This record gives sequence, C-alpha cells and structure tokens, in this order.
Amino acid sequence: MVSGSTQVVAVIGHPIAQVKSPDNFNRYFAERQIDSVMIPVDIAPEAVAGYLQALRGMHNMSGVLVTVPHKQRAAGLVDSLTPRAQHLGAVNVIRRLPDGRLQGDMLDGTGFLMAARAHGWQAVGRRALLCGCGGVGSAIAWALCEAGIAGLALYDAQPDMQRRLHDRLAQHFPAVQLGGLPQTLAGVDLLVNGSPAGMTGFDALPLPEALLGTLNAGTHVADVVTAPVMTPLLEYARSRGCAVQTGPEMALAQMTLMGEFIGAMPPPSEDAA
Repeated sequence: MVSGSTQVVAVIGHPIAQVKSPDNFNRYFAERQIDSVMIPVDIAPEAVAGYLQALRGMHNMSGVLVTVPHKQRAAGLVDSLTPRAQHLGAVNVIRRLPDGRLQGDMLDGTGFLMAARAHGWQAVGRRALLCGCGGVGSAIAWALCEAGIAGLALYDAQPDMQRRLHDRLAQHFPAVQLGGLPQTLAGVDLLVNGSPAGMTGFDALPLPEALLGTLNAGTHVADVVTAPVMTPLLEYARSRGCAVQTGPEMALAQMTLMGEFIGAMPPPSEDAA
C-alpha cells in the first residue's frame, strides 16, 4: 500500500504502455516488503527538461528510469554522467543525489550482455549485426566492443545516427572491425534489434525480408522491444531455428543494477545475506 512515507521511482518514456519495469520493480518491492513503488510516466520529449528540473526538489523520489525516446535528450539535462554514459551520450537511469544534483548512467549494454550470457552466448571473437544506433543500440554496441567482439556491423534508418556511432566506436575500439549493412547474414553470430521496430505503430521488421531470408540457425537473435515479447523478428528467427533473446530478459537482467544505482535496491551481496 502506498503511504506518505513511500519512496517513489519513475520510468519515463513516450509511449510507456510497453514497459515491463513497473511490473518487475513492484514485484520485487512487494516480495521484500520494501516501502517503495515504481510508476510509469508517459511524457512528451519537450516536457522532459521540466520534469527533470522538478525531480531535483522531490525528496521522496530517488530517481527515474529512462526509455525511448528520451535517453539521449536526458543525458544533456543532468549534472554529471558516469564515464560510460558520457562516452555514449545517453542515459537510461538517473539518480537524485542528496543535494538535488542528478547523475545519469547507461546500463542497457550491461543488461543485454547479462541476458545473452544466460543463453550461453559470448562475444569474444564473434561477429554481430546491430539494427538501431540510438540510445539502447549505442549502449549494446559499446558493451559488445568492451566484451571482445571481433566484428560489428551497424545499421540505422537514419544514416547520420549510424555514422556517429561508427565514428565513436572506431575512436575507442580500433581493433574491432566495423562495417555497415551486409549483403548476407550468413556470417553473423549475433543479430540484435536495438530499434523500435516490432512495437505497435512502428515497422514490423528492422531489416528487409530478403536479407532476413539469409539468416541461419546458428545465429543468436535478440530484440530489445518488450511488448510484444515475441516480436515479428523473434518469431521469424525462431521459425528458422535460431536461439532467441527477448526484450524482457534484458530488462530483468539489468533491474538490480538500476535499482542499486538509484538506491532502491541493495547490492547483490547484501540482498543475499
């Protein structure tokens, strides 16, 4: 039950109905009898600055999670960024410090790799294709490069966004072979949809159907979209015999990391004690 002493955490996005974070966090709080609640906030891009300014004075709100399309905008509205978020120019979690200052981090990439490793997939020496070079896609690309990916192909419907991510990665990870959209998926070990494709109101598939027709059963296919859980891409990949990784798997994997960052959850060692 929400009371006057309840600590509040929010997740902001536009749209917001597809997010799974409130389900995951509120279940966690209820099971452990923690007097906290997570609320979803559907907020237009032009209102994000005002919302974060108001957050500075909200003493019962420890932080917010940030989802599409606000991750890059929000990064420019906080007082400080972790090194990872600074490199990426995007955040997916913001904490309110005791003095009202706001600090942002970007944990999508870490959560993605945690979910992939749960499937037994490892990045070292492998080749990947990432569709979507925005906030979440950039975080996944960065994490893959840090984890030792050998080759990474990038694709985004907005060429400028694709080029910016390519240049940023090339500067920091010169050993990684970077490229654009390949002519075939035959040599791709990992296919990731980091775009909104598959969500209601967006294109069903992140790639042309002719290219998807070259997908082989040995490719691990992952999607960041949380609703529907089985996106058109994942349904297609499963029909081709591929192992698939859903958006909610990534969201659940990074939940504890995000909760720790905003002070809503204890570190794993304390939680287990």
